Amino acid sequence: MIDVLIVEDNEEIGTLLQDFFLAEGYDVYHAMTGEEGLEVFRDEGAKVIVLDVMLPGMDGFEVCRAIREKQDVPIIIVSAKVTKEDKLNGLILGADDYIEKPYDVDILLAKVAGIMKRRYASNDITIGNIRLDKVGMIAYRDEKPVSLNKTEFSLLLYLMENRGKTLSKEKIFNHIWGADSETESQTVTVHIKWLREKLEQDPKKPEHIQTVWGVGYRFD
Repeated sequence: MIDVLIVEDNEEIGTLLQDFFLAEGYDVYHAMTGEEGLEVFRDEGAKVIVLDVMLPGMDGFEVCRAIREKQDVPIIIVSAKVTKEDKLNGLILGADDYIEKPYDVDILLAKVAGIMKRRYASNDITIGNIRLDKVGMIAYRDEKPVSLNKTEFSLLLYLMENRGKTLSKEKIFNHIWGADSETESQTVTVHIKWLREKLEQDPKKPEHIQTVWGVGYRFD
């Protein structure tokens, strides 16, 4: 998932914004049109969208409306259209903020950082195309919810919180089911299989949940 999707038809402004966000450590994509921005969002997803209004073809208001019909991603509109009607239109369509051009980039960066902290820092874990909402206990693949039971969610959360670390089957079993559980340790293998079937594009060639032969599993 992309951290910040910039939809801005002015190449100089868009590139400048992209460089500022990259310098802050964000994964950024700059789309030049509303249509491109929508396509990227549908394919990749985004945590925050910085959206210009005056775009060729589909304008920013249309993009905002189209996104809001599907997702609740934070949207910050940045625009030279500064009338009261324009601002109200953007907010009514679902934008979270409306910033007038020209604006201070530091203020935009601060607003995005605030959104990231409030919305994602403590409640979500995102690795690649997999996102976990820890509060709602919902898993997403490509921003589409995946049906997991409580045990499957706990197992996935444990693996993702230990990204890149090889966890032994015994350690996983003790953490999820408890050392005194009467459940057979083989259940770890079974639950890993179920997670792969629900999360991996090809469960037989998993991209995320890797088997470390003779040891256990690792989430990459």
